[in-house]
Amino acid sequence: MDNPLLWTLICLQIVMGAFDTLVHHEGSERLAWRPSQKTELRLHGVRNFFYALIFLCFGWLETHGIFAVILAAILAAEVLITLWDFVEEDLTRKLPWTERINHTLLALNYGAILALFVPVLWTWSFLPAALVPVHYGWWSVLATVSALGVGLFSARDLLAAERSDRLSKGDPAALVAGLAPRRHILVTGGTGFIGQRLVEALVGARHFVTVLTRDQRKSDMLSHPVRVITSLDRIDDAERIDAIVNLAGDPVASGLWTAKKRARIIESRVATTQALHALIKRLERKPACLINGSAIGWYGLRGDEELSEAAAPGPAFVHDVCARWEQAAEKIAGEGVRVVCLRIGLVFGVEGGMLARLLTPFEFGGGCQLGNGRQWMSWIERDDLVRVIARAIADDSLQGAVNASAPEPVRNADFTRALAEALHRPAVLKAPSWVLSALLGDMGRETMLSGQRVVPAKLLKAGFEFHHPEIAPMLCMITGARPRLGTPASESNCPAPGAELKQV
Repeated sequence: MDNPLLWTLICLQIVMGAFDTLVHHEGSERLAWRPSQKTELRLHGVRNFFYALIFLCFGWLETHGIFAVILAAILAAEVLITLWDFVEEDLTRKLPWTERINHTLLALNYGAILALFVPVLWTWSFLPAALVPVHYGWWSVLATVSALGVGLFSARDLLAAERSDRLSKGDPAALVAGLAPRRHILVTGGTGFIGQRLVEALVGARHFVTVLTRDQRKSDMLSHPVRVITSLDRIDDAERIDAIVNLAGDPVASGLWTAKKRARIIESRVATTQALHALIKRLERKPACLINGSAIGWYGLRGDEELSEAAAPGPAFVHDVCARWEQAAEKIAGEGVRVVCLRIGLVFGVEGGMLARLLTPFEFGGGCQLGNGRQWMSWIERDDLVRVIARAIADDSLQGAVNASAPEPVRNADFTRALAEALHRPAVLKAPSWVLSALLGDMGRETMLSGQRVVPAKLLKAGFEFHHPEIAPMLCMITGARPRLGTPASESNCPAPGAELKQV
């Protein structure tokens, strides 16, 4: 084993494997939170457990006799599990091109490792049975660190597979049950985090859905049957559209707010809304309503002040974005269309949005409070937001600005504790305000260190009932949490094992 070439190939395998796990499995694909990937997670868990054994053997032991045969069997099992994993991935999800290339390189590199190591293992197999301690300096240290890493992810993937069945969201069609049957609804931003669930609910309830997207390839994300268009010119003047839901826009809380980024954030919203206005003008039959996206950022940075729809705005870039968007939407009311501007809070769901970015660090004990933790977070669970959109389409009494957030906003410190409890992890770290401000500038100050204490006055007056009004039970439900061992059910926000989760 004292072969620099072999250890170099092992090092490459470790680096490519870490890239695949962190960038693909944890990053873009987020496999641990996708119930459809239960089998793949189990395969990853078993494979990583075997990798941990292999790395420890490579770094510290010569396996002689029967132990060499056992190690050979484990190496062969790795090949079989990997082949099974490739088949499972192709059957259950669409792999990005980077993951396919990385898998090819991993397979080729593993073959080269076997070509160099199998002759050594063959020689060892004829020696008397023994586990002979060895040490290869920094190579052994690298093997140990790698074994600990893959062992950690092995346990995590197996636990995530066990959790998968508790992540079921129920029948999506029930979310839009209040809509009249067989309506034609145009959705912009339908491939986004909110839009995908809305489209799934509408299609499940047998509505006819048209989705406007800038990227036709993203149609693979959508529930079908659905019509996907890349231009509103594809809609004929005589076509009947009953309602429009406008959610399109570049993400606000991603990347630094350079002058170019600020312009793109505003333009992406205003231009789409203006294009919808032009569409509505030429339609022979106008839609009944436009449900337009906006955000609680409209109120600016207001500290502890409680904000209903009647509250005045405050200065902030997030206000400027929402104000321009709402102004473009309000002009459509002149066409005889009822316009509702949903001022949406932080949307929580494990499939995307802010919460999805926090789950991995919190699961590995890296959850932290932002700044002093006293800033307000006005939030809404994603399925509740879909229900709000459906209610806004169906309820003619709703118009103008409507706060789409749960009735009980929380401070960041309380949210941090609630998420840590749901995941059974500590969250003792704090991200100092000055660090976030220095790294992220205005984006960090406005979206992370400041907030709005918003109440959904119009929705509550209209009799809308939130299925998830409180943060802690909601986080337990959507993360599939179980009570911590030894904690009485009466003292836990999470359902007991086997308890029926509230389905929506």
